Amino acid sequence: MTKFTLRILWLQNNVAIAIDHVIGQNVSPLTSYFFWPRNDAWEQLKTELDSKPWISETEKIQLLNKATEIINFWQEKGKNQSIMQVQNQFPEFIFAGSH
Repeated sequence: MTKFTLRILWLQNNVAIAIDHVIGQNVSPLTSYFFWPRNDAWEQLKTELDSKPWISETEKIQLLNKATEIINFWQEKGKNQSIMQVQNQFPEFIFAGSH
């Protein structure tokens, strides 16, 4: 079984998103971190996903939609949410950070 998950750095002034490839119990990085708002993380993720033809269009869309959710949540509530609160909101992702 192959799937993907988002790895998120939840920081005070940025949120960073990377995609990990999950195969069984093993997780390996698929992309580097892309930072928002320092860069256009969504566009960078899209470019990175488009360069991997073995990822289905459906999976790409799902990952980009989830990245959008994370970015929007960070913009609206991020500075007031602890990493534990965010982890509870998005339990399917891997979180790290200092906030």
